[in-house]
Amino acid sequence: MNDNFQTVDFQYVTPLSEAEKNRVLRNTYWLLAISMVPTVLGAWFGIATGLSYALSGGLGMILFLVGAFGFIYAIERTKNTATGVPVLLGFTFFMGIMLSRLIAMVLGFQNGTELVMIAFGGTAGVFFMMASLATFIKRDLSGLSKWLYVGAIVLMVGSIINMFVASSAGMLAISMLAIGIFSAYMLYDIKEIIDGGETNYISATLSLYLDIINVFQSLLALLGILGGERE
Repeated sequence: MNDNFQTVDFQYVTPLSEAEKNRVLRNTYWLLAISMVPTVLGAWFGIATGLSYALSGGLGMILFLVGAFGFIYAIERTKNTATGVPVLLGFTFFMGIMLSRLIAMVLGFQNGTELVMIAFGGTAGVFFMMASLATFIKRDLSGLSKWLYVGAIVLMVGSIINMFVASSAGMLAISMLAIGIFSAYMLYDIKEIIDGGETNYISATLSLYLDIINVFQSLLALLGILGGERE
């Protein structure tokens, strides 16, 4: 036999059954619902302790990036162990703290509480709409991922530029773009679970949680710019 030829072993991955796909989807929805509790507690903690005011500027951005990427790395490393869920819930508490500055700013408006509730209801509405669409759409949406990735990069670059420019019009445009991109990401991620492309419910929860948080904070910022009433 010629030694230049190598044998290649092909591994066949057994597709998930419908029962297994439903189990992943059900566990994802349950964990996603539970993850909102630490998020609310984190936001309350940030506002009650005044920590939200210390999260502005470059220091807040550095803390967010280091904490977020550190938690996401830890979640991916522990997603197949019993530690995965507590790490994920710790991340959602951290994200609640990071959200507290924006929430505190909006609550400073005369109609701040109303705006927060509208943003919450709007985000829930987007989620249920995307979940319903994902159930009825039969075509494969995997080709959508590269366009969403490009959109997310453009959004990130625009957000960094607007940090230095501090333009209200720029913030308005970025918020509207973010709502569109992460709503589409929500549809894509739910469809991946339904089709069996995502088999780990902790990873699935992380993806959907990030989609929801981005839609919520973008919608809240949009409402604050357009509808905030100063006392």
